[in-house]
Amino acid sequence: MNETASLRARAEIDLAALRANVRALRERASGAQLMAVVKSDGYGHGAVPCARAAREAGATWLGTATPHEALALRAAGLDGRIMCWLWTPGGPWREAIEADIDVSVSAMWALREVVAAAAAAAAADRPARVQLKADTGLGRGGCQPADWPELVAEARAAERTGAIRITGLWSHFACADEPGHPANAAQLAAFRDMVAYAEKEGVEPEVRHLANSPATLTLPEAHFDLVRTGIAMYGVSPAPELGTPAELGLRPVMTLAAAVALVKDVPAGHGVSYGHHYATPAETTLGLIPVGYADGIPRHASGRGPVLVGGTVRTAAGRVAMDQFVVDLGGDRPEAGAEAVLFGPGDRGEPGVEDWAVAADTIGYEIVTRIGSRVPRVYVNETAEPSGGTGP
Repeated sequence: MNETASLRARAEIDLAALRANVRALRERASGAQLMAVVKSDGYGHGAVPCARAAREAGATWLGTATPHEALALRAAGLDGRIMCWLWTPGGPWREAIEADIDVSVSAMWALREVVAAAAAAAAADRPARVQLKADTGLGRGGCQPADWPELVAEARAAERTGAIRITGLWSHFACADEPGHPANAAQLAAFRDMVAYAEKEGVEPEVRHLANSPATLTLPEAHFDLVRTGIAMYGVSPAPELGTPAELGLRPVMTLAAAVALVKDVPAGHGVSYGHHYATPAETTLGLIPVGYADGIPRHASGRGPVLVGGTVRTAAGRVAMDQFVVDLGGDRPEAGAEAVLFGPGDRGEPGVEDWAVAADTIGYEIVTRIGSRVPRVYVNETAEPSGGTGP
């Protein structure tokens, strides 16, 4: 038995699928550059291997939420453009500047901190690369339109001193996963207005960007100079309304599997797991799947979460516990150690990420990002195919 086969559980990450997804998304990007977003450890897939594979497939930018995620990419040897956007006061501005990371600024306090850090940086002759974020209607990060003139004016003043270089203007959609939502057109118009104002005041951005994964797929008018692809890069549909991964030309990258730990006969009426929310309707066999909510299996999917065992899709019987859950095998008797596939690309009839999202009343993003560190990532197809290959 090889090392992978003996694992309690594993998340198999197909890097050829990821490269193929990046190429497919680049084709949809209307000539814009592509930022591969690898925040939250690559949406649970592993930031560094996924960043490398995305670069191989033509991603010109990498994106993270926190500066520490961005700095970890640099420490792993990843070069080229990297941007991070989720800052709090006292963050590692100086380290980011010295690592040539583009930093996002949404408010005056952040601009003043980055200017001060630029003055103190060891590479004092290299300005901080700053991207100004506009709140065009998401109501989350970003500068409100009423405050935009002040932020632009102070940023331009800092740029004239050589402390910073304004490399980008950007914003984020609230409803791009809902085609036709009126907020999309309103945000697009607001972004154009705020970009036009900044450029009138002398800002010359290298990139203007607004489109996330769903906007990359459905709103070509929002592509501008750069698109930021996160969940779609991993082969998960941004929303069921947009289509399945296959319908979008994408292939799921993660397959989550576990080894069946125990198979046993039980009589009719036998309670299963905490609270006995499930009792066997007849004499049957039960299979123990050795993953639980400590591994990221959503407890909200108790009684509903699907898993492929022995060629048949079963359903979690009763409560998902911290380390394990049970399936009713209906009299079948797979061997201990048989593979149980929770989700994957569907090649063998296994469930997909969206099936678990529906079972847990959540979104596919949460299903993949919550898979915990107890589940080892096993990378396949790590070597890029020769130039011109099409991947899976």
